[in-house]
Amino acid sequence: MTTETKDIVDTAVAAGSFNTLVAAVTAAGLVDTLKGPGPFTVFAPSDEAFAALPEGTVDELVKPENKDKLTPILTLHVLSGAVHAADIAGKTLSPASVNGEALDVDGNDGVTVNGAKVVTADIACSNGVIHVIDAVLLPKS
Repeated sequence: MTTETKDIVDTAVAAGSFNTLVAAVTAAGLVDTLKGPGPFTVFAPSDEAFAALPEGTVDELVKPENKDKLTPILTLHVLSGAVHAADIAGKTLSPASVNGEALDVDGNDGVTVNGAKVVTADIACSNGVIHVIDAVLLPKS
């Protein structure tokens, strides 16, 4: 067994519960970015979170002609820098996501991000941290 930590993309692939997210990141051309040095914080919707979207939404978004719609959705889930659960416990913050939109992060009763609940926190990666969320975040604009 190895103790080597994988990057964000390889960690998500290995987990097996982020197949939709990995497919979307691939479709948006963000794999190289998320395999880069970072560090990044990724609020990663599970496959179940993607499945809760209206039927056909994901299939439509991953089409090459919709990359300009998909990219802002995915980059809303990413922060520059590694933010761990302990960093936000008991706090309310509004950090800017990589797409420039501020997130509403509330660490007062568990952790929520724009209303999505963090169901698993602090999955360590070589270039940041993943927090699993139970909903897909959508840009305000």
